Amino acid sequence: MAEVTLRPKNDIDIMVEAEVITPDNFAGKNAKEIGELIVWQGPKELPLSSFFDVQGNGGSSAQETTIIVDGDVPRVKRIGQKMTDGKIIIKGNAGMHVGSEMVGGEIIVEGDAESWAGMEMKGGLLHIKGNTKDHVGCAYRGSWHGMTGGRIVIDGNAMNQVGGGISGGEIIINGNVDNFCGIRANGGLIVVKGDAFRTVGAEMTNGIIVVGGHISKFTPGFQYLDTENDLKFGDVECPGEYKKFAGDYAIPQKVKGIMYVSSEFNGGL
Repeated sequence: MAEVTLRPKNDIDIMVEAEVITPDNFAGKNAKEIGELIVWQGPKELPLSSFFDVQGNGGSSAQETTIIVDGDVPRVKRIGQKMTDGKIIIKGNAGMHVGSEMVGGEIIVEGDAESWAGMEMKGGLLHIKGNTKDHVGCAYRGSWHGMTGGRIVIDGNAMNQVGGGISGGEIIINGNVDNFCGIRANGGLIVVKGDAFRTVGAEMTNGIIVVGGHISKFTPGFQYLDTENDLKFGDVECPGEYKKFAGDYAIPQKVKGIMYVSSEFNGGL
């Protein structure tokens, strides 16, 4: 496995669009060639070496290439976009759209990530060890289908519209979420091990959502079915007692999603 290390040179003011940072683009290139890859900063096209010191050469293929981003890059967008294989490790915070439209491989963010992480993801693993903001695994503006495959793991908290339009794949949030988690879900699995604020599963037509903590404002279009214990979805385990609901009956589609809500933390439902 060949390793390429990118070390940020200076603080970045205007955001950088850097979808070239993928094992697919680095494979078969030496450090000089990698540094010459073009990124955008506002209206300007600039070489990647304007923002990073590049060390190491890419492997013979994406699968044989690991990229290490050695530092915080919250103003560098689209790292790992559309990558098909290989590995990216970000040793700090990541910018918007990390892992967007990812097809395969693995991305590990050791810090926090900005909004749109894993947007419309199709495969692979995106693991964010800190917190992230809005639209994890979500559909982009004007699209109805978000994440279709792969797995996103957030060790901390996420904010609004986690998994909006999800139709496949898995999103595991070990902390809390805010509003509209799973809005328009039509497949896939979302597990929130902490609390959720409101409108979980709004306009849901398929898929599964699990909330292991407290929901402050429960979505009214869900119908209670029964109670189940110690849920398991592949290798994802959710111990405890859960109330099972179907919905969202506020919309006319016949197919309905399933939501499991912790009995312990939602005694009033």
